[in-house]
Amino acid sequence: MRIFIDADACPVKDETYKVGARYGLTTTVVSNSFIAIPPSKLIDRMIVDAGPDVADDWIAEQCRPGDLVVTNDIPLADRVLKAGGTPIAPNGRLFTADSIGSALAQRSIMEHIRSTGEITGGPRPFAAADRSRFLQALDEAVNRERRKRR
Repeated sequence: MRIFIDADACPVKDETYKVGARYGLTTTVVSNSFIAIPPSKLIDRMIVDAGPDVADDWIAEQCRPGDLVVTNDIPLADRVLKAGGTPIAPNGRLFTADSIGSALAQRSIMEHIRSTGEITGGPRPFAAADRSRFLQALDEAVNRERRKRR
């Protein structure tokens, strides 16, 4: 079991490092540019080429059953699920096989609305409660995967 962070603009990197360290899991920070990481044998950095979806492609190719992926990217979350991994959004939202279809549909609708010039306002600001929900969701996901392996 490993943790991957879709790191460009991820607000919960530090929290992910802490959970990874608690359970002795390797955490790989994937980005299009240099991102500082704490010195740890359990934290790796992968800098991929710039371009749309390059980091997502790398994560999807590396993801195996039982791996955890921290991402806000819904198409990447779909690919992670298909690979047998568990995608978790920084706000603690756990993407599942049951929820990914509606998430993809909602994303498509919002893209269409924005393409017409409509101003949609964007996501709400990231809050302390989101950080707390994320920590709980990540911890629960790690423990769920650990139970599967017993």
